[in-house]
Amino acid sequence: MEIIAVPCLRDNYAYIVKAGAQVAVVDPSEAEPVQQALQAQGLTPTMIWNTHHHWDHVGGNETLLQQYPELQVFGHASDRERVPGLNRPLDHESRFLLGQGDQALEVRVLHNPGHTHGAITYVVAGHAFTGDTLFGAGCGRVFEGTFAEMHHSLHQIIGTLPDSTQLYFGHEYTASNLRFAQTVEPNNKAIQDRREHSKTVGTPLALEHATNPFLRCHLPEVKASAEQHTQASLDSPSAVFAALRQWKDNF
Repeated sequence: MEIIAVPCLRDNYAYIVKAGAQVAVVDPSEAEPVQQALQAQGLTPTMIWNTHHHWDHVGGNETLLQQYPELQVFGHASDRERVPGLNRPLDHESRFLLGQGDQALEVRVLHNPGHTHGAITYVVAGHAFTGDTLFGAGCGRVFEGTFAEMHHSLHQIIGTLPDSTQLYFGHEYTASNLRFAQTVEPNNKAIQDRREHSKTVGTPLALEHATNPFLRCHLPEVKASAEQHTQASLDSPSAVFAALRQWKDNF
């Protein structure tokens, strides 16, 4: 399997995922950079994988469909009316194949609501495309779901994947997220090391567990920092998450 990161808009990533003769485009926010990358590689896409319905993840769907009308467009079933061209609705633990024959790879779908109701992650061959749910050293804002849902999605769904899972995020926010992470945990050496040697796509989940405050809400030092900021007692990791997310919203 080959993965090509395609910078789009101001700070978005689309991805081209190739297995055998089949090619998927993940979250084409705009068509032109994706078309250029496909042309440079001599590739014809067969699928679009949308992680959620926001315009900066689906904005290129219609143009790509005009050029490649046979495209299969994947997204959560709840986004039928919000993802342009969606014709392969998915739910939690849906499975499908990328590639054919001996080269086919199983793609596993994780429903992780919080950022939006229909947010999903695509997991294939030890790689995960998390859209705007999990970022490098951060997470997405809670727009349509609840803080409790987002906490569950991060800790009990994405966070339980193998530590070796390589993560591919929807935006490049890592540097600013690490500044916030260091504010929450000023004595965390792993955060300082990551700020000095930051890799932004294809990072292992183990690195997020070590440096991402939104995956560390159960730890005493993170709880203490959140309580100091809010000047209130927080009685659960979910409450710590909510306090951190609101803190980050105004950081």
